[in-house]
Amino acid sequence: MTLVDWLSLAVVLISLLLSAFFSASETAMTASSRARLSRLQKHGQPKAGLVRRLLDARERLIGAMLVGNNIANIGASTLTTGLLLAWFGDVGVLYATVVMSVLVIVFAEVMPKTAAIVAPERLAILVARPVSWIVRLLGPIMVAIEVVSRTLLRPFGIRVGENQSILSAHEELRGAVDYLHSEGGVEKRDRDMFGGILDLRELEVSDVMVHRTKMLTINADDSPEAIVNAMIAAPVTRLPFWREKPENIIGVVHVKDLLRALHAVDGDTAKLDIPALMSAPWFVPETRPLSEQLAAFRRRKTPFALVVDEYGEVMGLVTLEDIIEEIVGDITDEHDVAVPGVRRLPDGSVNVDGAVPIRDLNRVMDWNLPDEEATTIAGLVIHEARLIPEPGQSFTFYGFRFRVLRRTRNRLTSLRIQPISRAAQTGA
Repeated sequence: MTLVDWLSLAVVLISLLLSAFFSASETAMTASSRARLSRLQKHGQPKAGLVRRLLDARERLIGAMLVGNNIANIGASTLTTGLLLAWFGDVGVLYATVVMSVLVIVFAEVMPKTAAIVAPERLAILVARPVSWIVRLLGPIMVAIEVVSRTLLRPFGIRVGENQSILSAHEELRGAVDYLHSEGGVEKRDRDMFGGILDLRELEVSDVMVHRTKMLTINADDSPEAIVNAMIAAPVTRLPFWREKPENIIGVVHVKDLLRALHAVDGDTAKLDIPALMSAPWFVPETRPLSEQLAAFRRRKTPFALVVDEYGEVMGLVTLEDIIEEIVGDITDEHDVAVPGVRRLPDGSVNVDGAVPIRDLNRVMDWNLPDEEATTIAGLVIHEARLIPEPGQSFTFYGFRFRVLRRTRNRLTSLRIQPISRAAQTGA
């Protein structure tokens, strides 16, 4: 072998190493998490900021890596073909094709990309500086390539760099958490809590309020003794008072204020001045987003509000606990009344009270029933059936079979829900 042959082999080896570098760098950069990079930057890793800046011009970065990679691969293949032709004659072309295919695919593509995907942020930070130099060096070439690429893609309706993300930041976060949950990296409880936080902007007060049919209220014209007994027996600490009709709320009394007043009169209920204990009711619209209502609770330092519709009629009440439960799940204490709403059966079906909210059932069963058109399970069945079903009727939609068990007047009070297997749906 001559000196030229040795130099050619050295250049081939260097070209393959450069190709491996470009392949690993491209994979590490594109696979890096912006969130982790941001965290690393905040913890004193300046090169993480450099990686983020490179990713801001992703098109130029990927183009530079591809240009460098192809130049290295073509150079290595050309020199190898020339050497093998000189050594073996015309058959050297076949040898060069086989040898370079193995070297490029295994050692310059698969191996470096596999290694990079294991710890992309770490490798991206390691190669950030040389990659930035390469991008800067190939800048003029990349500008020309970008212009040509944009021009050729525009007739197909592809506009590079213009609103490329079809998901909002919230949806991207939700998708990432769902994926990590499916991979076992995030527990269901944590996924549900994170999803509950993201849902606060999408949900309205009407989605979580206690409906007026379930509100505990007291007639302000009742005797003080009856009022005291009712408030002590109630499982809640604040009770709305009404006069003339239940929808006419005139005030709210806290049981702690009642007990203080009762202590002040030595337990003589006849001396109680109930109207003096009332605080003015706070009315909020049913269409207010939960995120805004949560902020309003914090501003007013009160966890209780009455919900009204567009006509000013009382529709229910909402508390701070109702909103927090959307994040952490049901909160119960020793005074809460246990109301069984979801009962699993051995055959995989579930008996559900009609008033159970769809969101609560989805959270408990890890289902995905829609809650855009109805709040409760009974409401969903009525909406889809377009009628008020009779007991014994069954309906199938959204991959579940709903059977009405009990109906009280116009209310569906109990249903059985059976998930339908995919095979059963397709008739297999």
